[in-house]
Amino acid sequence: MRKVTYSMNVSLDGYIVGPDGGIDWTAPDGNVFRSWIEETREVGVHLLGRRLYEAMLYWETVDQDSLDDAEREWTELWNPLPKVVFSTTLSEVQGHARLASGGLAEEIERLRAEPGEGNIAIGGANLAAQAAALDLIDEYRARVYPVLVGGGIPFLPQAERHVNLGLVETRTFDSGVIYLCYRVAR
Repeated sequence: MRKVTYSMNVSLDGYIVGPDGGIDWTAPDGNVFRSWIEETREVGVHLLGRRLYEAMLYWETVDQDSLDDAEREWTELWNPLPKVVFSTTLSEVQGHARLASGGLAEEIERLRAEPGEGNIAIGGANLAAQAAALDLIDEYRARVYPVLVGGGIPFLPQAERHVNLGLVETRTFDSGVIYLCYRVAR
């Protein structure tokens, strides 16, 4: 069965976006970006909330000549990747994206039942929080940046829920970023 994964950059104090809406503190070094490329190779479909979908449109429209080799490699993986967008305000999406036709649980159930390879990745804290509340996430992946941003959008909004996790992998980058991968203990 295909795994559902949630992976984001996160500050040491637990935020994916700072209080000013900025993510400039997440500028990756080459090795961190390479880890995103490796992870994207494992994805078969990506589920996104509206805000993340709109932010990621940059990669589908950017002038390829303005990118370095690693960024071009990433866009070659990202752009053709099937995406499902959860939004109550968008009426259409672009590229290899489609609007979700059902609820989150129904979409994940459908995707898990379809033939196909690769993980079902979830992007965006609100969408991930909904999936977590429904116990749909199999792995949590965080690239923890050595910065305290003091507020903003949390990696997972607070929920009174206890979930046991088992450590699968850690990796430390020269920049001080630490990759953590935890699997839900079922």
